[in-house]
Amino acid sequence: MKRIILLGFAGAGKSTLARAIGARTGRPVIILDDIWQSGWTEAQSPAFREILRALHTGDSWVSDGNFAAVSFDIRLPRADLIVWLDRPRWSSAWRVMTRVFRKGEAHQLANLPKVLGFIWNFERVNRPRIEAAIALHGPTLPQIRLANDEDIARFLDSLTA
Repeated sequence: MKRIILLGFAGAGKSTLARAIGARTGRPVIILDDIWQSGWTEAQSPAFREILRALHTGDSWVSDGNFAAVSFDIRLPRADLIVWLDRPRWSSAWRVMTRVFRKGEAHQLANLPKVLGFIWNFERVNRPRIEAAIALHGPTLPQIRLANDEDIARFLDSLTA
């Protein structure tokens, strides 16, 4: 497990877990939300993809974020493991609502309704799209699901540098 992709709801803790894995193992951490610029449109997808292609060439990394339509053909063929953060929807929604009020937070209050809609519709709309993209670009990749803090702690304890 040298190249890990983290997936799940907005607010599930993907970035937090990615940073914890990076700190534990020394692997580079790639946070897709930090790369995608808020003002970009679909026209910037090629630039985004070039950045992702360059960042995912390494021998080891932790890649956090869904972005299935524009990134899975780049990330999944190189990955060793998919980790789903399957926290309860209400928990992810709460985390999203509280983070927009933190000082220096990149996530904006104006985007909150859109993000909450993403969380609410994830199981019906986004998970099937993500799973279809996995079937296409990484059908044999092992997947694990972490549902709570205890699962996450056990996973982190299982990692070695």
